[in-house]
Amino acid sequence: MRSLILTAVAAVTFAFAGGAAQAERLTDKPLVDASWVEANLGNPSLVVVDIRSMTKEGSPYDAGHIAGSVYAPYGKFGWRAKVDNVVGMLPPVDVISKRIGSLGIDNDKQVVVVPAGQNSSDFGAATRVYWTFKVLGHDAVTILDGGQRAWVAAGKAVSKDAVAPNAVAFNANFRPELLASADDVAKARASGIELIDARPAAQFTGKAKSGVVARAGAVPGAKNISQAQFYSDEKGAFVASNVIETLVADAGVSKDAKEITYCNTGHWASVAWFGLSEVMGNKNTAMYDGSMTEWAADPAREMVIPK
Repeated sequence: MRSLILTAVAAVTFAFAGGAAQAERLTDKPLVDASWVEANLGNPSLVVVDIRSMTKEGSPYDAGHIAGSVYAPYGKFGWRAKVDNVVGMLPPVDVISKRIGSLGIDNDKQVVVVPAGQNSSDFGAATRVYWTFKVLGHDAVTILDGGQRAWVAAGKAVSKDAVAPNAVAFNANFRPELLASADDVAKARASGIELIDARPAAQFTGKAKSGVVARAGAVPGAKNISQAQFYSDEKGAFVASNVIETLVADAGVSKDAKEITYCNTGHWASVAWFGLSEVMGNKNTAMYDGSMTEWAADPAREMVIPK
């Protein structure tokens, strides 16, 4: 039902947007480095979005950010929402589109997403926001590899001047093929679609469980590729395509298989989706944002304890 509602909303949005004209992309790469960002800061079509979360010390944006960047903290801005009593979901298309427009991002802007970059889970904030733009039909989006950590490590200057963007219209062109529903997951095995569980091995095998998930275990037939394997915490950088190809092969999955990634809330799943779809290049990849929080809440949905 949720997929039908989102699709209907998107169809209306598409009709009024006249197809939501695509931005002229400054790059077609999913990841860029600090030097690329610095070289393009003066381009009026570029919007750098700092999504670092608030800390006990306060706002990391106020402490120092990339000059000209706008602030939309991952946990506070509204990138995710509670939908049908499930946390961490994609907000209604009209709602998230308005929020994106409030950042000064219209359909002609190139977006660079900047996380803290401290570890793979933190980097998942960037991959989730990136996926959101892609689901909304905005291809002109990339991530600063290593985030603010990489920017500072490269010796780039930071600013304490806050930016108050002017709101503009952002028109979505919703792509339902990138967003899997619980029904899609239930039909995956019969449809020949691989399920990629991006949680730690202990959660996949039922030895541990997230507090937001009702039951331990995994979706039947799923293969486990932990999100932590896609990002080097030590180097502060996403792994290369050939590394991901090895991860996929080791899991027993074809590198061009039709697949759906999931985790607990659709956060870690976005790391795997990004690695498989954007870095390795398997465009047959979708993400289940409801993930185990939604799946395990219904006792009628089967779960297993993989060996």
